[in-house]
Amino acid sequence: MDLENLLLRLRIDGWCVVEGVIPKGDVERVRRSVLETVGRRQNPQAPRQNIGFVAGLINFDQSFAPYLADPRLIGAAERLFGPHVRISMTSAIINYPGNERGGWHADWPYNQNNAGHIPAPYPDAPMHLTTLWMLSEFMVENGGTLVVPGSHRTSDNPTGDIGLDPKAPYPSEIQATGPEGSVMVFDSRLWHATAPNRSDEPRVALAVRYAPWWLNLEVMRPGSVERARMVDEPGKTENQVPPVPKAVYDALPANVKPLYRHWVR
Repeated sequence: MDLENLLLRLRIDGWCVVEGVIPKGDVERVRRSVLETVGRRQNPQAPRQNIGFVAGLINFDQSFAPYLADPRLIGAAERLFGPHVRISMTSAIINYPGNERGGWHADWPYNQNNAGHIPAPYPDAPMHLTTLWMLSEFMVENGGTLVVPGSHRTSDNPTGDIGLDPKAPYPSEIQATGPEGSVMVFDSRLWHATAPNRSDEPRVALAVRYAPWWLNLEVMRPGSVERARMVDEPGKTENQVPPVPKAVYDALPANVKPLYRHWVR
């Protein structure tokens, strides 16, 4: 998929799948590395049972780093946001066999349950891109992500008070599928949900989010004034992004360093 078609799909449907971001010969190595890292670093506060989750994955595993500045992904982000795009979050998400269906939501900063959210109704403009990296083939059987095409053009989502049961199937929902090594790209406003994994193998993915330079990420930074005021003091919840150690940053590919520079401690 070329850049123009990618942007067209994002504008109309809110999502698309870009194939071949990680070469076929490299996917197994990256998948194995991420599985091993999650096994060592599994967060005991993982969102749900049978979900493996590690925030700040780049600090512990750089196997996927060479692909983060793929020209199609960065090109799309720069066309939407302008220059100086950066990565806001890098997480491992593994859906193990038997995981349950999740609730409909939009990602940060549109998720109304996060302390640092843009209040609904929010403007009809893209401000954040989510990418799901398919380290396993995404299939219906193993829990390819559920999406509602076109839902990114609404001004709210099921985490807000819109009278919609977030756990209920939606009439126009579909599942995103694609071969391993592909990347699902979507406007962070898109309604999406975890699908159950009914296979006997884990569905391994990375969640990498791209943000414009002008989007304030400080509410996710531990120890920041914004986090203290908006999260810690009122006792609310929010994503937390650990700082990137300088040694990790220094070892990143030259074209990837600008994407993480703002997180270096």
